[in-house]
Amino acid sequence: MESTGPNHHRAARARLLRQRLQRLRRPRTRPRTRGPSFNRLIPNILTMLGLCAGLTAVRFAFEGRWEHAAVLIVSAGAIDGIDGRLARLLKSTSRFGAEFDSLSDFLSFGVAPALVLYLWSLHDARGLGFAPCLLFAVCSALRLARFNASLSDAPAMPLAGPPPKPAYAQSFFTGVPAPAGAGLALFPLFASLTFREWNWPLTASAIQHPIVSGVLLVIVGALMVSTLPTWSFKNFKVPADYVLPLLLGIGAYVAVLLTEPWAALAGAGIIYGGMLFFSARSYARLKREAEAMLDADAAAPAEEGEAAA
Repeated sequence: MESTGPNHHRAARARLLRQRLQRLRRPRTRPRTRGPSFNRLIPNILTMLGLCAGLTAVRFAFEGRWEHAAVLIVSAGAIDGIDGRLARLLKSTSRFGAEFDSLSDFLSFGVAPALVLYLWSLHDARGLGFAPCLLFAVCSALRLARFNASLSDAPAMPLAGPPPKPAYAQSFFTGVPAPAGAGLALFPLFASLTFREWNWPLTASAIQHPIVSGVLLVIVGALMVSTLPTWSFKNFKVPADYVLPLLLGIGAYVAVLLTEPWAALAGAGIIYGGMLFFSARSYARLKREAEAMLDADAAAPAEEGEAAA
């Protein structure tokens, strides 16, 4: 028979204590969770914030709070310029992120500016005033659809898809990008708010006329779906002699932006609109130089063959 005396109980308690000590000393392993890290979700979170900003701008437009609506659309543009670069920096680019970014761009830069301008000015023209808004939104959708099609066709059908861009075209967009198009379309709102702050009510009312917003929406929509080459500023290199003037110019613009924000935004629209001519001229010059180099390379073997003969 087994002993059930005090010694047996003490041995049992000592054995249980040793087992508990062994469990406490054993290193704990964290349960492994499948899925992407939080850092890889940051670009999608920023894209979602831009989408919310564009939708909230529409709400403020319905309430007649034009300044808040304009600020939110500009904020959505700033977010759109960050999320893509951050995704490439964190190596978290994905097809889902590209599609999500396009949908956010369509609402923030295609639908929101058109509705803001309609409620601000074009509603006075009734159904005729809604036509430019509809055209602008359609052009924005067509531009984003063209971009998505180029993404989907290139990897799936490398032979049948669109040819890769030549080296001289890597720093250019095809057409005006959606955020820049939204900024150009909102130029009448920026200018009108500027002149109202400067106590020029007649000029502000003239700019608010439906014809101004309607014509500008049609022009900007056409530029968005056009094949006009525009600078992307991704690989833009600044000559060493222009670094200091550029920094001073940016500092001066920031100072104006903080003191006269609507005038600074309107001025940015004028500057970008003027740059379209110079970007097209730069693209044409680079294209001519590249074609001349190709012709020279093609003519060199023929001259060598004639010399050998």
